[in-house]
Amino acid sequence: MFQKQPIMRKVLYSLAPIFLFSIYLYGVRPLLTALVVFPLGILVEYLFEKKRGKKVSEAVLVTCALYTLSMPPVVPLWIVAVGIVFTVFMAKEVYGGFGRNIFNPAIAGRLFVYISFATIMQAGFVQAGNFGAAAGLWGYPVDGMSAATPLAQLRHGEPLSVLNAILGFRMGSLGESSVLLIVLAGIYLVATKTASWRLIVSTIGSAVLLTGALLLAGVAKALPMENLLVGSFLFVAVFMATDPVSAPKKPLAQWLYGIVIGVSVVLIRTFSLFPEGTSFAVLLGNTAASLFDDLVGGKKAAPAAAAANTARAAKDTGGAK
Repeated sequence: MFQKQPIMRKVLYSLAPIFLFSIYLYGVRPLLTALVVFPLGILVEYLFEKKRGKKVSEAVLVTCALYTLSMPPVVPLWIVAVGIVFTVFMAKEVYGGFGRNIFNPAIAGRLFVYISFATIMQAGFVQAGNFGAAAGLWGYPVDGMSAATPLAQLRHGEPLSVLNAILGFRMGSLGESSVLLIVLAGIYLVATKTASWRLIVSTIGSAVLLTGALLLAGVAKALPMENLLVGSFLFVAVFMATDPVSAPKKPLAQWLYGIVIGVSVVLIRTFSLFPEGTSFAVLLGNTAASLFDDLVGGKKAAPAAAAANTARAAKDTGGAK
């Protein structure tokens, strides 16, 4: 049924501990979200690929997993369903399938629901821990349990526990809270040549440098350095910025791409009305990815070679993701 893609399987392996930790934090809510997302995501791709005479790619499983883990813990399941259909249909299949999509599908779907259902999505964040004691089973938080995210707290000058941020015992989307697990996943992906270390280092490094510069310059709106430990920044840097299809393939282009994402995140978080900024930053990077590859010289980087070759073959034969 599935088109075999070992590189995508490795991404799924790296996400498994994060998903299990989300169950510890939020009980059955991550399972319910996944039970909505995966069947719908696979079905939409199947309907398109059947007409093309192609199999469903294992990449759609990664898209579904990333989309699931990017959701607030108690977002209504009907919104989850609308979002994953948009993700696979509009962000992937409309472009022709695997290897043809310009934007990272999971990011596009996440941004779609965050803009379309902003108030409801914001109300979906609850206190983490106690196996989902604060997570309403069918879509809404237990009365009085919805609360501000760590980024919102930092904006109001409230203190943040760095230890809780590292271990993951703080509010956030299902998969973004544990810095420790995300870092371990990043090490695994780089070590197995599944993700480019340049993309991760340039994204994180540029954000750290710009944040430090803003703080040293005394910019009033600048958030403390801890803001990079909360929100979805590290999750996006490890799993979204490194997408081998929508990211550049050449080393220098990857550095430029990561810098665009890291700088954009900091600027959006500092000066815009949006509290997060990571989704917009990745889409901006996606838009410039092909341009960066065209402008710089050099050969394509090794870690992305397998996926790039698969994408090229998909384009030659009519698409497939």
